[in-house]
Amino acid sequence: MIKRLFVDSDIILDLLAKREPYYIHSSKLFTLIDKGEITAFTSPLVFANLHYLLRKLTSNASALKNLRKLKTFLTILPIDEKVIEQSLNSDFIDFEDAIQYFTAVNNGIKLLITRNKRDYKKSKISILTAEEFLKVWETIAKG
Repeated sequence: MIKRLFVDSDIILDLLAKREPYYIHSSKLFTLIDKGEITAFTSPLVFANLHYLLRKLTSNASALKNLRKLKTFLTILPIDEKVIEQSLNSDFIDFEDAIQYFTAVNNGIKLLITRNKRDYKKSKISILTAEEFLKVWETIAKG
């Protein structure tokens, strides 16, 4: 089982904004991260997007507080010129998704967790929703 994964912004927003019906799955995923059973990565772009969205839902102070706490659970991977070049020249319709994908790939991450699977059709790594990942995880854990 892959224990290193990239977490996209929609999964994190499900957790922080308690968006139903997805909150339960993102919460369980972050419980595994908190317990150290899996290691989670994301990008600075995810943090920027989350700040923008959370600030609109709550306040700037609240958004920053949530992001500081979130930072303790995740390793933030760099976005470099190679990632941007690959993203610009990819077949991805959504440029942001391309950046997330190539950030993961270039850092050896073989699993990306998102709710937006349709935008990763040509992926060379595994793309799962939090719910799908948890089902696989539970099957393996039962053993």
